[in-house]
Amino acid sequence: MDKNAIAGILSEIALLLELKGENPFKFRAYQTGARFLESLDEGLAVIVEEGRLTAFKGIGKALAQKIETLQQTGQLEYYDKLVASVPPGLVEMLEIPGLGAKKIKAVHEALGVDTIEKLQAACDSGEVAALPGFGEKSQVKIITGIKNREAYGKRHLWWKVFEVAEPILVGLRALPAVEQAEHAGSLRRRLETVGDLDFLVASSDPQPVMDWFTGLDSVSEVTAHGETKSSVRLEGGLQADLRVVPPQQFVFALHHFTGSKDHNVRMRQRALQMGFSLTEWGLRPESGSEELLEENIENEVDLFRFLNLEYIQPELREDLGEIEAAETGKISGLLEPSDIKGVFHNHTTASDGHNTLDEMVAEAEKLGWEYLGIADHSKASFQANGLNEERLLRQVEEIRRINESGKYTTRLLTGTECDILPTGELDFSDSALAQLDYVVVSVHSSFSQSEEEMTSRIIKAIEHPHSTMVGHLTGRILLRREPYKIDRQKVIDAALANGKIIELNANPSRLDMDWRLWRSAAEKGLLCAINPDAHSTEGLHYYLAGVNAARKGWLTPDSVLNTKPLSQVLKYFSR
Repeated sequence: MDKNAIAGILSEIALLLELKGENPFKFRAYQTGARFLESLDEGLAVIVEEGRLTAFKGIGKALAQKIETLQQTGQLEYYDKLVASVPPGLVEMLEIPGLGAKKIKAVHEALGVDTIEKLQAACDSGEVAALPGFGEKSQVKIITGIKNREAYGKRHLWWKVFEVAEPILVGLRALPAVEQAEHAGSLRRRLETVGDLDFLVASSDPQPVMDWFTGLDSVSEVTAHGETKSSVRLEGGLQADLRVVPPQQFVFALHHFTGSKDHNVRMRQRALQMGFSLTEWGLRPESGSEELLEENIENEVDLFRFLNLEYIQPELREDLGEIEAAETGKISGLLEPSDIKGVFHNHTTASDGHNTLDEMVAEAEKLGWEYLGIADHSKASFQANGLNEERLLRQVEEIRRINESGKYTTRLLTGTECDILPTGELDFSDSALAQLDYVVVSVHSSFSQSEEEMTSRIIKAIEHPHSTMVGHLTGRILLRREPYKIDRQKVIDAALANGKIIELNANPSRLDMDWRLWRSAAEKGLLCAINPDAHSTEGLHYYLAGVNAARKGWLTPDSVLNTKPLSQVLKYFSR
């Protein structure tokens, strides 16, 4: 078992011990162990083999033995017994936004609550509000959290759904009976969250396709198995539907089932204005004839051309002006993954990242990037092992040494993710910030401030002469945490007035600033930076999710700083 997997188990042990009400020193020891493994920059197997684990600060004999056991066997009896000793319902309660282990333990001990259903009932009866340390406000927050969990549970992150969908699509395309296959719906439109999976296949022999689909190893339940449509429940709860249509109808069905509904309504209206009826089955004359038109429409490009429109990419089909733009040919040139030449907001083991500077830049080099920016947390983010000024400046020197060594073709850039303090002040001195290539300013605390306070706080940080770009503008975590209250338009205007950037945080759980705001902001001249907010080498690949969101926001390379070569980026930062 590798170090990151072991760190995950140690973190879970810490959480379970906290739920059980164990001594804080005990569960914090496991948190320390997890942090140690995440920041380890040499091979764990070598350390274990040489018996050096206890030589590291915070790693006692008992913890070292558990790490060794996991590393060598992948199993730990202590962990298995601990999992079995905690009611599963308590762990599920951790999925409720804003409800932590301490409060879960309190309601469990006081009221015997061990499921979310019992927690809801205790809130409805007012028992939770009567508990010491809770009150009416806490009870209302828990009720809201339960509702949010239910709503969130119906949707899934695009990134995770795509990982499930792509192998199925590859499998469908490999079947002899399949002529064409695509996924449709909100996944194809690259919406940030997806309700379920829709697959569409062109075939004249649907039965073997249906049998293959319903027989997948990942299927936990077959809810429908028909001649041309089947529905299954995949492991993890995701629903997937498959439709098989005759090859000549595939183009029309693909357009229809891709959506959105509002886009489809506008397209049908346009067809009617031209004297045709457009459905998932094809095009017919509006005169009432049941015969489909014998037009040479082999793909969606042909379909849009028939309706006198430029091809509209699936990402843009949200009825947000794409049809009007397609009438005049003004939607070409969207950002492509290959346009990205580097990224700026990334973390290493110096704060809460899982990989070292060398490992991160080596991965960036594999991606073919010209530059990689490092922006570890500042000291106010103590929970993320934020850097003080001394550690920050040591990191700057280390980055310079790596660059001067010529070991990598990718250039490392010096930065920080500097906390915006509740007052709007930045977490580092001007003299420290002046040593960096750029500064990402972000909110990580006091989320409950009023809209006016939060807006003023962020604008004050934007106006700071050393700030370069705003990180994850609204602080949202998709399907887990709502955005804090902020006047986004005022912040955009402030960034424009001060010549500052707003990032599109490409972490699939954030995608913040929201794609719905980017088109108008970019038209005003706002510059975007697509940043993966990577905490590992794998996290660098999140830039692709950012490109997806940027395309939904109509962004072109001209509006994105990290499409520029290194020389232009350095020139921009030196202004």
